[in-house]
Amino acid sequence: MIAVKLNKPEFEYDIHSLVKAFYPEEYVGVSAEEKSYEEPIGFQMEVIYRENAIHLDWRRCEDEEKRVGELPIEREFAVDFSDRSGTKNCLKQNIYELLSEYTGKKLPWGTLTGIRPTKIPMKQLEEGKSEAEIKSYMKNTYFASEEKINLSIDIAKREMALLRRIDYENGYSLYIGIPFCPTTCLYCSFTSYPLISWAKQVDAYLDALEKEIDYAAVKFAGKHLNSIYIGGGTPTTLEPYQLDRLIRKIKCSFDLSDCLEFTVEAGRPDSITREKLEVLRKWGISRISINPQTMKQQTLDLIGRHHTVEQTVESFRMARELGFDNINMDLIMGLPEESLSDVKDTMEQIKALEPDNLTVHSLALKRAARLNMFKDDYKDYKMVNTQEHMDLTASYAKEMGLSPYYLYRQKSMAGNMENVGYAKEGKAGIYNILIMEEKQTIVALGAGSSTKRVWTTPNPDGTHRIERCENVKDVGQYISRIDEMIERKRALFMTPEC
Repeated sequence: MIAVKLNKPEFEYDIHSLVKAFYPEEYVGVSAEEKSYEEPIGFQMEVIYRENAIHLDWRRCEDEEKRVGELPIEREFAVDFSDRSGTKNCLKQNIYELLSEYTGKKLPWGTLTGIRPTKIPMKQLEEGKSEAEIKSYMKNTYFASEEKINLSIDIAKREMALLRRIDYENGYSLYIGIPFCPTTCLYCSFTSYPLISWAKQVDAYLDALEKEIDYAAVKFAGKHLNSIYIGGGTPTTLEPYQLDRLIRKIKCSFDLSDCLEFTVEAGRPDSITREKLEVLRKWGISRISINPQTMKQQTLDLIGRHHTVEQTVESFRMARELGFDNINMDLIMGLPEESLSDVKDTMEQIKALEPDNLTVHSLALKRAARLNMFKDDYKDYKMVNTQEHMDLTASYAKEMGLSPYYLYRQKSMAGNMENVGYAKEGKAGIYNILIMEEKQTIVALGAGSSTKRVWTTPNPDGTHRIERCENVKDVGQYISRIDEMIERKRALFMTPEC
Protein backbone atom coordinates (compact mmCIF):
# COMPACT_ATOMS: atom_id res chain seq x y z
CA MET A 1 0.00 0.00 0.00
CA ILE A 2 0.94 3.68 -0.23
CA ALA A 3 0.56 6.02 2.74
CA VAL A 4 0.41 9.78 2.17
CA LYS A 5 0.85 11.83 5.34
CA LEU A 6 -0.09 15.52 5.48
CA ASN A 7 0.77 18.02 8.18
CA LYS A 8 -2.70 19.54 7.77
CA PRO A 9 -5.86 18.49 5.91
CA GLU A 10 -5.66 20.14 2.49
CA PHE A 11 -6.32 18.71 -1.01
CA GLU A 12 -6.64 15.12 0.26
CA TYR A 13 -9.04 14.05 -2.50
CA ASP A 14 -6.85 15.49 -5.29
CA ILE A 15 -3.72 13.86 -3.89
CA HIS A 16 -5.43 10.50 -3.47
CA SER A 17 -6.87 10.51 -7.01
CA LEU A 18 -3.53 11.37 -8.61
CA VAL A 19 -1.45 8.84 -6.65
CA LYS A 20 -4.10 6.19 -7.34
CA ALA A 21 -3.88 6.96 -11.06
CA PHE A 22 -0.19 5.98 -11.00
CA TYR A 23 -0.78 2.98 -8.72
CA PRO A 24 -4.27 1.64 -9.54
CA GLU A 25 -3.65 -1.75 -7.90
CA GLU A 26 -2.49 -0.31 -4.58
CA TYR A 27 -4.50 0.82 -1.59
CA VAL A 28 -3.74 4.53 -1.08
CA GLY A 29 -4.31 6.10 2.33
CA VAL A 30 -4.21 9.91 2.63
CA SER A 31 -4.54 11.55 6.04
CA ALA A 32 -3.40 14.41 8.24
CA GLU A 33 -3.88 12.17 11.28
CA GLU A 34 -1.66 9.40 12.59
CA LYS A 35 -2.92 6.20 11.00
CA SER A 36 -2.11 2.55 11.48
CA TYR A 37 -2.74 0.22 8.55
CA GLU A 38 -3.22 -3.54 8.56
CA GLU A 39 -1.25 -4.18 5.40
CA PRO A 40 2.45 -3.30 5.09
CA ILE A 41 3.31 0.13 3.67
CA GLY A 42 5.44 -0.12 0.54
CA PHE A 43 5.82 3.61 -0.18
CA GLN A 44 5.23 6.75 1.81
CA MET A 45 4.77 10.33 0.70
CA GLU A 46 4.89 13.31 3.03
CA VAL A 47 3.17 16.54 2.03
CA ILE A 48 4.28 19.38 4.28
CA TYR A 49 2.46 22.70 3.92
CA ARG A 50 4.73 25.57 4.95
CA GLU A 51 4.04 29.31 5.09
CA ASN A 52 4.60 30.01 1.38
CA ALA A 53 5.70 26.62 0.06
CA ILE A 54 4.94 22.91 -0.11
CA HIS A 55 7.53 20.19 0.55
CA LEU A 56 7.16 16.66 -0.91
CA ASP A 57 9.06 13.60 0.27
CA TRP A 58 8.59 10.26 -1.56
CA ARG A 59 10.36 7.23 -0.12
CA ARG A 60 10.25 3.45 0.03
CA CYS A 61 9.29 1.72 3.26
CA GLU A 62 9.68 -1.93 2.23
CA ASP A 63 9.05 -4.40 -0.59
CA GLU A 64 12.31 -4.02 -2.47
CA GLU A 65 10.89 -5.90 -5.49
CA LYS A 66 8.74 -2.89 -6.40
CA ARG A 67 11.77 -0.71 -6.88
CA VAL A 68 11.77 1.22 -10.16
CA GLY A 69 13.83 4.40 -9.74
CA GLU A 70 16.05 5.84 -7.01
CA LEU A 71 14.50 6.92 -3.71
CA PRO A 72 13.99 9.05 -1.72
CA ILE A 73 12.92 11.96 -3.92
CA GLU A 74 12.30 15.36 -2.35
CA ARG A 75 11.17 18.65 -3.81
CA GLU A 76 9.93 21.97 -2.50
CA PHE A 77 8.11 24.69 -4.43
CA ALA A 78 6.65 28.10 -3.69
CA VAL A 79 2.86 28.61 -3.72
CA ASP A 80 0.41 31.40 -3.00
CA PHE A 81 -2.16 29.87 -0.63
CA SER A 82 -4.55 32.77 -1.23
CA ASP A 83 -5.01 31.34 -4.76
CA ARG A 84 -6.53 27.95 -3.92
CA SER A 85 -7.00 26.84 -7.53
CA GLY A 86 -3.44 27.83 -8.45
CA THR A 87 -2.08 26.07 -5.36
CA LYS A 88 -3.97 22.88 -6.17
CA ASN A 89 -2.68 22.86 -9.77
CA CYS A 90 0.89 23.49 -8.64
CA LEU A 91 0.69 20.71 -6.03
CA LYS A 92 -0.70 18.22 -8.56
CA GLN A 93 1.89 19.21 -11.17
CA ASN A 94 4.74 18.53 -8.74
CA ILE A 95 3.29 15.24 -7.51
CA TYR A 96 2.77 14.21 -11.14
CA GLU A 97 6.37 15.07 -12.11
CA LEU A 98 7.72 13.29 -9.03
CA LEU A 99 5.76 10.07 -9.63
CA SER A 100 6.35 10.22 -13.38
CA GLU A 101 10.09 10.56 -12.77
CA TYR A 102 10.07 7.59 -10.39
CA THR A 103 7.78 5.22 -12.31
CA GLY A 104 8.69 6.24 -15.86
CA LYS A 105 4.95 6.52 -16.60
CA LYS A 106 2.97 9.32 -18.20
CA LEU A 107 -0.80 9.49 -17.73
CA PRO A 108 -2.93 10.20 -20.83
CA TRP A 109 -4.97 12.81 -18.95
CA GLY A 110 -2.01 14.16 -16.98
CA THR A 111 -3.05 15.65 -13.64
CA LEU A 112 -6.74 15.72 -14.56
CA THR A 113 -8.59 13.48 -12.12
CA GLY A 114 -12.11 14.94 -12.38
CA ILE A 115 -14.88 13.15 -14.25
CA ARG A 116 -15.75 15.95 -16.68
CA PRO A 117 -12.61 17.05 -18.58
CA THR A 118 -14.66 18.64 -21.39
CA LYS A 119 -15.79 21.35 -18.97
CA ILE A 120 -12.36 22.99 -19.32
CA PRO A 121 -12.36 23.53 -23.11
CA MET A 122 -16.10 24.30 -23.12
CA LYS A 123 -15.67 27.12 -20.59
CA GLN A 124 -12.76 28.54 -22.53
CA LEU A 125 -14.60 28.29 -25.86
CA GLU A 126 -17.51 30.18 -24.29
CA GLU A 127 -15.00 32.85 -23.19
CA GLY A 128 -13.84 33.23 -26.79
CA LYS A 129 -10.47 31.48 -26.45
CA SER A 130 -8.91 29.99 -29.58
CA GLU A 131 -8.19 26.29 -29.92
CA ALA A 132 -4.46 27.04 -29.83
CA GLU A 133 -4.87 28.87 -26.50
CA ILE A 134 -6.91 26.02 -25.05
CA LYS A 135 -4.37 23.41 -26.16
CA SER A 136 -1.52 25.38 -24.63
CA TYR A 137 -3.43 25.83 -21.36
CA MET A 138 -4.36 22.15 -21.03
CA LYS A 139 -0.85 20.99 -21.87
CA ASN A 140 0.95 23.39 -19.54
CA THR A 141 -1.54 23.27 -16.66
CA TYR A 142 -2.62 19.64 -16.67
CA PHE A 143 0.12 17.85 -18.69
CA ALA A 144 -2.61 16.14 -20.76
CA SER A 145 -1.55 14.33 -23.93
CA GLU A 146 -2.18 15.86 -27.34
CA GLU A 147 -4.64 13.06 -28.19
CA LYS A 148 -6.78 13.71 -25.10
CA ILE A 149 -6.66 17.49 -25.52
CA ASN A 150 -7.83 17.22 -29.13
CA LEU A 151 -10.58 14.76 -28.14
CA SER A 152 -11.90 17.01 -25.36
CA ILE A 153 -11.94 20.12 -27.58
CA ASP A 154 -13.65 18.23 -30.42
CA ILE A 155 -16.36 16.96 -28.07
CA ALA A 156 -16.78 20.34 -26.35
CA LYS A 157 -17.50 21.96 -29.72
CA ARG A 158 -20.12 19.33 -30.59
CA GLU A 159 -21.72 19.63 -27.16
CA MET A 160 -21.98 23.39 -27.47
CA ALA A 161 -23.79 23.07 -30.80
CA LEU A 162 -26.26 20.55 -29.37
CA LEU A 163 -26.87 22.48 -26.15
CA ARG A 164 -28.00 25.58 -28.05
CA ARG A 165 -31.38 23.84 -28.37
CA ILE A 166 -31.76 23.47 -24.59
CA ASP A 167 -33.81 25.83 -22.40
CA TYR A 168 -31.68 26.36 -19.29
CA GLU A 169 -33.84 29.15 -17.88
CA ASN A 170 -37.23 27.41 -17.95
CA GLY A 171 -36.31 23.85 -18.91
CA TYR A 172 -35.52 20.64 -17.08
CA SER A 173 -34.94 16.95 -17.81
CA LEU A 174 -36.42 13.85 -16.22
CA TYR A 175 -34.72 10.63 -15.13
CA ILE A 176 -36.78 7.62 -14.05
CA GLY A 177 -34.98 4.68 -12.45
CA ILE A 178 -36.07 1.04 -12.69
CA PRO A 179 -33.71 -0.72 -10.26
CA PHE A 180 -34.23 -4.32 -11.39
CA CYS A 181 -31.97 -6.54 -13.51
CA PRO A 182 -32.08 -10.16 -14.71
CA THR A 183 -28.84 -10.75 -12.75
CA THR A 184 -26.11 -8.56 -11.24
CA CYS A 185 -23.01 -8.25 -13.44
CA LEU A 186 -19.62 -8.86 -11.90
CA TYR A 187 -18.42 -5.25 -12.43
CA CYS A 188 -21.69 -3.48 -11.54
CA SER A 189 -22.10 -1.09 -8.59
CA PHE A 190 -25.34 0.60 -9.70
CA THR A 191 -28.55 0.37 -7.69
CA SER A 192 -30.01 -2.84 -9.10
CA TYR A 193 -31.75 -5.88 -7.68
CA PRO A 194 -32.15 -9.35 -9.27
CA LEU A 195 -35.71 -9.46 -10.57
CA ILE A 196 -36.26 -13.02 -9.36
CA SER A 197 -36.19 -11.75 -5.75
CA TRP A 198 -38.40 -8.72 -6.35
CA ALA A 199 -40.91 -9.77 -9.02
CA LYS A 200 -43.86 -9.58 -6.58
CA GLN A 201 -42.88 -6.06 -5.52
CA VAL A 202 -42.62 -4.47 -8.97
CA ASP A 203 -46.24 -3.28 -9.06
CA ALA A 204 -45.89 -1.80 -5.58
CA TYR A 205 -42.72 -0.08 -6.78
CA LEU A 206 -44.62 1.41 -9.72
CA ASP A 207 -47.34 2.59 -7.32
CA ALA A 208 -44.74 4.56 -5.36
CA LEU A 209 -43.05 5.79 -8.54
CA GLU A 210 -46.36 7.09 -9.89
CA LYS A 211 -46.84 9.06 -6.68
CA GLU A 212 -43.44 10.69 -7.24
CA ILE A 213 -44.34 11.33 -10.89
CA ASP A 214 -47.52 13.12 -9.76
CA TYR A 215 -45.46 15.43 -7.52
CA ALA A 216 -42.97 16.26 -10.29
CA ALA A 217 -45.71 16.84 -12.89
CA VAL A 218 -47.46 19.42 -10.68
CA LYS A 219 -44.24 21.06 -9.42
CA PHE A 220 -42.81 21.56 -12.93
CA ALA A 221 -46.04 22.20 -14.81
CA GLY A 222 -44.83 25.66 -15.87
CA LYS A 223 -41.42 24.43 -17.08
CA HIS A 224 -40.30 22.98 -20.42
CA LEU A 225 -39.42 19.27 -20.28
CA ASN A 226 -36.47 18.84 -22.70
CA SER A 227 -35.49 15.18 -22.30
CA ILE A 228 -36.61 11.97 -20.58
CA TYR A 229 -34.38 9.00 -19.75
CA ILE A 230 -35.70 5.75 -18.27
CA GLY A 231 -32.65 3.91 -16.92
CA GLY A 232 -31.69 1.46 -14.22
CA GLY A 233 -31.04 -1.33 -13.63
CA THR A 234 -32.78 -2.65 -16.70
CA PRO A 235 -36.14 -1.02 -17.50
CA THR A 236 -37.10 -3.87 -19.82
CA THR A 237 -37.21 -6.27 -16.87
CA LEU A 238 -40.72 -4.82 -16.49
CA GLU A 239 -43.48 -6.94 -17.96
CA PRO A 240 -45.12 -5.46 -21.09
CA TYR A 241 -48.19 -4.34 -19.13
CA GLN A 242 -45.94 -2.68 -16.52
CA LEU A 243 -43.90 -0.93 -19.20
CA ASP A 244 -47.12 0.22 -20.83
CA ARG A 245 -48.43 1.46 -17.48
CA LEU A 246 -45.27 3.48 -16.78
CA ILE A 247 -45.04 5.17 -20.17
CA ARG A 248 -48.78 5.89 -20.23
CA LYS A 249 -48.38 7.59 -16.84
CA ILE A 250 -45.49 9.72 -18.09
CA LYS A 251 -47.28 10.70 -21.30
CA CYS A 252 -50.47 11.61 -19.44
CA SER A 253 -48.71 13.53 -16.65
CA PHE A 254 -46.23 15.75 -18.50
CA ASP A 255 -46.44 18.20 -21.39
CA LEU A 256 -44.01 16.72 -23.93
CA SER A 257 -44.34 19.42 -26.58
CA ASP A 258 -40.78 20.66 -25.78
CA CYS A 259 -39.31 17.16 -25.33
CA LEU A 260 -36.41 16.69 -27.75
CA GLU A 261 -35.58 13.12 -26.71
CA PHE A 262 -37.22 10.16 -24.93
CA THR A 263 -34.84 7.28 -24.21
CA VAL A 264 -35.54 3.86 -22.72
CA GLU A 265 -32.46 1.87 -21.76
CA ALA A 266 -33.41 -1.64 -22.85
CA GLY A 267 -29.91 -2.75 -21.90
CA ARG A 268 -29.70 -6.50 -21.39
CA PRO A 269 -30.66 -8.55 -24.47
CA ASP A 270 -32.05 -11.28 -22.16
CA SER A 271 -34.71 -8.82 -20.97
CA ILE A 272 -35.91 -7.80 -24.46
CA THR A 273 -38.97 -9.32 -26.14
CA ARG A 274 -40.94 -8.36 -29.22
CA GLU A 275 -43.95 -7.51 -27.06
CA LYS A 276 -41.93 -5.08 -24.94
CA LEU A 277 -40.45 -3.39 -27.98
CA GLU A 278 -43.95 -3.11 -29.46
CA VAL A 279 -45.09 -1.29 -26.30
CA LEU A 280 -42.28 1.26 -26.74
CA ARG A 281 -43.10 1.78 -30.42
CA LYS A 282 -46.80 2.16 -29.60
CA TRP A 283 -45.86 5.18 -27.49
CA GLY A 284 -43.61 6.65 -30.18
CA ILE A 285 -40.28 5.86 -28.51
CA SER A 286 -37.48 5.12 -30.97
CA ARG A 287 -34.31 5.77 -28.93
CA ILE A 288 -33.16 2.71 -26.95
CA SER A 289 -29.98 0.97 -25.81
CA ILE A 290 -29.14 -2.67 -26.48
CA ASN A 291 -25.93 -3.24 -24.55
CA PRO A 292 -23.75 -6.30 -25.20
CA GLN A 293 -20.62 -4.92 -23.35
CA THR A 294 -18.66 -7.47 -25.40
CA MET A 295 -19.37 -9.92 -28.22
CA LYS A 296 -17.12 -12.61 -26.74
CA GLN A 297 -19.29 -15.34 -25.21
CA GLN A 298 -16.67 -16.54 -22.70
CA THR A 299 -16.45 -13.05 -21.24
CA LEU A 300 -20.24 -12.70 -21.02
CA ASP A 301 -20.35 -15.97 -19.07
CA LEU A 302 -17.55 -14.85 -16.77
CA ILE A 303 -19.05 -11.45 -15.88
CA GLY A 304 -22.50 -12.84 -15.15
CA ARG A 305 -24.44 -11.61 -18.17
CA HIS A 306 -26.76 -14.52 -18.83
CA HIS A 307 -27.37 -13.86 -22.49
CA THR A 308 -25.69 -14.99 -25.67
CA VAL A 309 -24.04 -13.06 -28.46
CA GLU A 310 -26.83 -14.40 -30.70
CA GLN A 311 -29.46 -12.84 -28.41
CA THR A 312 -27.78 -9.46 -28.80
CA VAL A 313 -27.90 -9.73 -32.60
CA GLU A 314 -31.49 -10.99 -32.58
CA SER A 315 -32.67 -8.20 -30.24
CA PHE A 316 -30.98 -5.56 -32.37
CA ARG A 317 -32.44 -6.85 -35.64
CA MET A 318 -35.90 -7.17 -34.08
CA ALA A 319 -35.71 -3.54 -32.92
CA ARG A 320 -34.73 -2.40 -36.41
CA GLU A 321 -37.57 -4.41 -37.91
CA LEU A 322 -40.03 -2.66 -35.57
CA GLY A 323 -38.81 0.79 -36.63
CA PHE A 324 -36.31 1.84 -33.94
CA ASP A 325 -34.06 4.31 -35.73
CA ASN A 326 -31.81 5.48 -32.86
CA ILE A 327 -30.20 2.49 -31.15
CA ASN A 328 -27.21 2.78 -28.81
CA MET A 329 -24.87 -0.07 -27.93
CA ASP A 330 -22.57 -0.06 -24.87
CA LEU A 331 -19.16 -1.75 -24.79
CA ILE A 332 -16.62 -2.07 -21.97
CA MET A 333 -12.85 -2.03 -22.45
CA GLY A 334 -10.71 -3.82 -19.87
CA LEU A 335 -13.00 -6.76 -19.11
CA PRO A 336 -11.33 -9.89 -17.67
CA GLU A 337 -9.26 -11.89 -20.15
CA GLU A 338 -10.16 -9.69 -23.13
CA SER A 339 -7.28 -9.19 -25.55
CA LEU A 340 -6.97 -6.52 -28.21
CA SER A 341 -7.92 -9.11 -30.84
CA ASP A 342 -11.09 -9.86 -28.83
CA VAL A 343 -11.97 -6.17 -28.91
CA LYS A 344 -11.33 -6.08 -32.66
CA ASP A 345 -13.66 -9.07 -33.15
CA THR A 346 -16.34 -7.34 -31.06
CA MET A 347 -16.00 -4.17 -33.14
CA GLU A 348 -16.33 -6.15 -36.38
CA GLN A 349 -19.62 -7.64 -35.15
CA ILE A 350 -20.90 -4.26 -33.95
CA LYS A 351 -19.96 -2.68 -37.28
CA ALA A 352 -22.08 -5.28 -39.09
CA LEU A 353 -25.12 -4.23 -37.02
CA GLU A 354 -24.63 -0.49 -37.75
CA PRO A 355 -25.89 1.09 -34.49
CA ASP A 356 -26.72 4.80 -34.43
CA ASN A 357 -24.84 5.33 -31.15
CA LEU A 358 -21.87 3.56 -29.60
CA THR A 359 -20.74 4.16 -26.02
CA VAL A 360 -17.27 2.84 -25.20
CA HIS A 361 -16.67 2.50 -21.46
CA SER A 362 -13.37 1.90 -19.71
CA LEU A 363 -13.92 -0.61 -16.90
CA ALA A 364 -14.14 1.20 -13.55
CA LEU A 365 -14.22 -1.04 -10.50
CA LYS A 366 -16.04 0.65 -7.64
CA ARG A 367 -16.03 -0.68 -4.10
CA ALA A 368 -19.52 -2.21 -4.37
CA ALA A 369 -18.69 -4.23 -7.50
CA ARG A 370 -18.32 -7.99 -6.88
CA LEU A 371 -15.19 -7.98 -9.05
CA ASN A 372 -13.65 -5.64 -6.47
CA MET A 373 -15.25 -7.00 -3.29
CA PHE A 374 -14.02 -10.53 -4.05
CA LYS A 375 -10.92 -9.57 -6.00
CA ASP A 376 -8.88 -12.49 -4.63
CA ASP A 377 -11.21 -14.80 -6.56
CA TYR A 378 -10.35 -13.00 -9.80
CA LYS A 379 -6.71 -12.05 -9.21
CA ASP A 380 -5.50 -14.41 -11.93
CA TYR A 381 -7.63 -12.73 -14.61
CA LYS A 382 -5.89 -10.12 -16.75
CA MET A 383 -7.80 -6.84 -17.18
CA VAL A 384 -6.07 -4.54 -19.65
CA ASN A 385 -7.11 -1.28 -21.29
CA THR A 386 -4.67 0.90 -23.21
CA GLN A 387 -4.61 3.82 -25.60
CA GLU A 388 -4.39 1.18 -28.34
CA HIS A 389 -7.79 -0.19 -27.25
CA MET A 390 -9.36 3.27 -27.29
CA ASP A 391 -7.76 4.12 -30.65
CA LEU A 392 -9.09 0.87 -32.10
CA THR A 393 -12.67 1.59 -31.01
CA ALA A 394 -12.37 5.20 -32.21
CA SER A 395 -11.21 4.08 -35.67
CA TYR A 396 -14.11 1.62 -35.96
CA ALA A 397 -16.56 4.31 -34.83
CA LYS A 398 -15.23 6.58 -37.57
CA GLU A 399 -15.64 3.81 -40.18
CA MET A 400 -19.25 3.46 -39.01
CA GLY A 401 -19.92 7.17 -39.50
CA LEU A 402 -20.04 7.88 -35.76
CA SER A 403 -18.44 10.99 -34.23
CA PRO A 404 -17.52 11.51 -30.55
CA TYR A 405 -20.08 13.72 -28.80
CA TYR A 406 -19.68 13.21 -25.05
CA LEU A 407 -16.99 12.06 -22.66
CA TYR A 408 -16.60 11.39 -18.97
CA ARG A 409 -14.23 9.69 -16.58
CA GLN A 410 -14.56 7.70 -13.36
CA LYS A 411 -12.38 6.80 -10.42
CA SER A 412 -10.40 3.54 -10.66
CA MET A 413 -10.81 3.46 -14.43
CA ALA A 414 -8.84 0.82 -16.34
CA GLY A 415 -5.76 2.32 -17.99
CA ASN A 416 -6.63 5.79 -16.63
CA MET A 417 -8.72 6.24 -19.77
CA GLU A 418 -12.27 7.52 -20.33
CA ASN A 419 -15.77 6.74 -21.55
CA VAL A 420 -16.69 8.14 -24.96
CA GLY A 421 -20.07 8.33 -26.65
CA TYR A 422 -20.15 8.25 -30.47
CA ALA A 423 -23.18 9.01 -32.66
CA LYS A 424 -24.36 9.48 -36.21
CA GLU A 425 -25.30 12.98 -37.28
CA GLY A 426 -28.52 14.01 -35.53
CA LYS A 427 -28.52 10.96 -33.20
CA ALA A 428 -26.45 12.24 -30.25
CA GLY A 429 -27.94 11.60 -26.82
CA ILE A 430 -28.98 14.98 -25.40
CA TYR A 431 -29.59 13.63 -21.89
CA ASN A 432 -26.05 12.19 -21.79
CA ILE A 433 -24.58 15.63 -22.44
CA LEU A 434 -26.86 17.33 -19.91
CA ILE A 435 -25.94 14.91 -17.12
CA MET A 436 -22.24 15.53 -17.78
CA GLU A 437 -22.16 19.27 -18.31
CA GLU A 438 -24.47 20.15 -15.37
CA LYS A 439 -26.11 23.10 -17.12
CA GLN A 440 -29.73 22.08 -16.56
CA THR A 441 -31.78 20.75 -13.64
CA ILE A 442 -32.43 17.01 -13.78
CA VAL A 443 -35.35 15.72 -11.73
CA ALA A 444 -34.68 12.08 -10.84
CA LEU A 445 -37.42 9.69 -9.71
CA GLY A 446 -37.17 6.13 -8.40
CA ALA A 447 -35.01 4.17 -5.95
CA GLY A 448 -31.35 5.18 -5.89
CA SER A 449 -31.83 8.19 -8.15
CA SER A 450 -30.24 11.58 -7.51
CA THR A 451 -31.93 14.87 -8.39
CA LYS A 452 -29.62 17.71 -9.40
CA ARG A 453 -30.87 21.30 -9.18
CA VAL A 454 -28.84 23.76 -11.25
CA TRP A 455 -29.33 27.47 -10.53
CA THR A 456 -29.46 29.39 -13.80
CA THR A 457 -28.02 32.57 -12.28
CA PRO A 458 -24.21 32.11 -12.54
CA ASN A 459 -21.73 32.61 -9.73
CA PRO A 460 -19.15 35.42 -10.06
CA ASP A 461 -16.64 32.91 -11.50
CA GLY A 462 -19.09 31.79 -14.19
CA THR A 463 -19.94 28.44 -12.56
CA HIS A 464 -23.44 27.54 -11.43
CA ARG A 465 -24.70 26.66 -7.97
CA ILE A 466 -25.69 22.98 -7.87
CA GLU A 467 -27.51 21.14 -5.10
CA ARG A 468 -28.62 17.52 -4.96
CA CYS A 469 -31.07 15.31 -3.12
CA GLU A 470 -31.06 11.53 -3.28
CA ASN A 471 -33.67 8.84 -2.99
CA VAL A 472 -32.94 5.79 -0.83
CA LYS A 473 -31.47 2.87 -2.76
CA ASP A 474 -33.36 0.02 -1.12
CA VAL A 475 -36.57 -0.80 -3.02
CA GLY A 476 -38.53 -1.70 0.12
CA GLN A 477 -37.44 1.51 1.84
CA TYR A 478 -38.31 3.55 -1.26
CA ILE A 479 -41.83 2.10 -1.30
CA SER A 480 -42.46 2.64 2.42
CA ARG A 481 -40.83 6.09 2.55
CA ILE A 482 -42.08 7.56 -0.73
CA ASP A 483 -43.65 10.56 1.04
CA GLU A 484 -40.23 11.36 2.52
CA MET A 485 -38.60 11.13 -0.93
CA ILE A 486 -41.15 13.65 -2.24
CA GLU A 487 -40.56 15.91 0.75
CA ARG A 488 -36.81 15.91 0.04
CA LYS A 489 -37.50 17.28 -3.44
CA ARG A 490 -39.99 19.79 -2.14
CA ALA A 491 -37.32 21.14 0.22
CA LEU A 492 -34.71 21.27 -2.56
CA PHE A 493 -36.93 23.29 -4.87
CA MET A 494 -38.39 25.53 -2.17
CA THR A 495 -35.53 28.05 -2.32
CA PRO A 496 -36.10 30.60 -5.12
CA GLU A 497 -33.45 31.62 -7.65
CA CYS A 498 -31.15 34.26 -6.28
